[in-house]
Amino acid sequence: MSRLVKKCPSLCVDLPLDNTDVCNKLRLLRQLLASCYGPTGKLKLVHNNIGGHVVTTSTSSVLLAAISSSQPLVSLITTSILNHVSRFSDCGLFAATLCLDLIEQAKQSGLRGNVCIRLNRHFLGVCVSYLQRGDCCCKVKLDFCSSHNLIALARSVISSKPACMLTGQETLHISKLAVQAFLLTLPCDKPGTVSLGQTVTISVEGHSVLNSAVFPGLLVDVTGVLCIDKSENLSSHPLRTLLFSASLAGDIPELGDGIIEVSSGVDTDAQILDQLLDLGKQAVEDDVKLFVCQKVIHPVLQQYLRSQGVIVIERLGITHMEPFILLTGAHPVATLHTALPAKAYGKVRDLSIRQFGSKTMLHLLGPGESAICTMVLCHRNETMLSELKVVCQKTEHVLRLTLREPYALFGGGCTETHLAAYVRHESTNGVTESAAALGCSQSEYILGMDRFCSSLESVAKSLEHNGGNSLIDLTHAHHWTLPADVMNRCVEDSLGFCGCGLVEGSSSKKWTYLNTKYAEFSPAALTTDSPVQPRVLDSFTAKLNALQVAVETANLALDVRYIIKDVN
Repeated sequence: MSRLVKKCPSLCVDLPLDNTDVCNKLRLLRQLLASCYGPTGKLKLVHNNIGGHVVTTSTSSVLLAAISSSQPLVSLITTSILNHVSRFSDCGLFAATLCLDLIEQAKQSGLRGNVCIRLNRHFLGVCVSYLQRGDCCCKVKLDFCSSHNLIALARSVISSKPACMLTGQETLHISKLAVQAFLLTLPCDKPGTVSLGQTVTISVEGHSVLNSAVFPGLLVDVTGVLCIDKSENLSSHPLRTLLFSASLAGDIPELGDGIIEVSSGVDTDAQILDQLLDLGKQAVEDDVKLFVCQKVIHPVLQQYLRSQGVIVIERLGITHMEPFILLTGAHPVATLHTALPAKAYGKVRDLSIRQFGSKTMLHLLGPGESAICTMVLCHRNETMLSELKVVCQKTEHVLRLTLREPYALFGGGCTETHLAAYVRHESTNGVTESAAALGCSQSEYILGMDRFCSSLESVAKSLEHNGGNSLIDLTHAHHWTLPADVMNRCVEDSLGFCGCGLVEGSSSKKWTYLNTKYAEFSPAALTTDSPVQPRVLDSFTAKLNALQVAVETANLALDVRYIIKDVN
């Protein structure tokens, strides 16, 4: 078909970061995301203009996915951060805020774009090499013999999502459950290649968060469809289990593709039902006690099986299929045209009924040591429950990252301020050689270093949303928050512990406000024999990658010379 309207030429924009409108959009995006950062971050209501569900959140994965912009640079940054979050589940707001601040600092500094990119890459290398060193002073090694640091890590992730609306007691309770679920998915004494188990999450609305619990094994919702007489023969030995992935509803379309030839006078419904009953009879003969189907089971077949003392569960759902297979060892039967193979059967060691509000759950335990568990999450309403479910899934992922690298970084902004002080100290020594190697002047090198460190400190400063002031101590370079109503002469008396909770304030320490000039110093290491444990921790793996993604994405945006846009 010929075009009705003449095709317009593509629109080419030169030096997009010199465009005021583009810079304003990036600044607005930074303000939006920074205002959500941390435990006291402000919530955002996400709503589509044409209607639909309203989402209350401060989570980067939800916010960034909801942001649509016609500006390619905004789309580039959001896509980059979302890719990081999809792989690491944490530190999305950190990466986005740092990236956008680096871009803004680069434009304010007046440095040439290529010089700024080289300097950012250089200082990123200084940070990464320091964080990966064994004597790094802002990370702790996680001891899996103790749950303290694991709970602190989980609690930091959960408490940073204020849309969950949790009290301190509820946050601690959910943190402990997250660690318990994580530990239950680790297989014990399994030779060969080790595969992690799964946590199945079930939501129960309208109940206290403190009613949430974790159970080994699998819980299946059987509300209104199950009646079990817990007789002695069901618990005396493992129960044989049969699982169907094919529908057993008896509908002709479920029989598969192709042409079906039907002779005159033949009742197809009766024939299909006879075939289903034959399957049921074989299952009864093979001593099946638990008959499960992913989809629907014909009512007549259900009635027959139950009359033979078989427990029937239909509509298991796709999300429960894999955990059920891993738990029982059953092989799902995908057709009803063949005899049931012996390898299709699985086993369940025990089953019981658990009640959560109006929901009735069938609790299944595997025949041996299983790495499957179920987390039942309760909350007062749907919005908070939805956010809590997302947060718990992300927490589980963050805890699993510790298996790869068993470390955590100081939270509460302390890692950012510590890194800024370390970069300033390291970069001050050997300015001449470093500037020459990077092809810039010494003044450009010092200016670039100052802007890079200011961006790190701005991220720490973004944790404060109530008008307070952010400080850095000049000994360990940790981050401190001073309430807005505290007078300057009372600083020493008002500072309890630093952001991560590891350093206590004292009259012998000196502080300065963040983003103010201070003499460079080498951050002192903390004594290893201190009984104080950090209360706020960040994922080492997630934050290290977020740091790299932030700098590389900022450099990519700074390197954009033209934007070519098809306007047709």
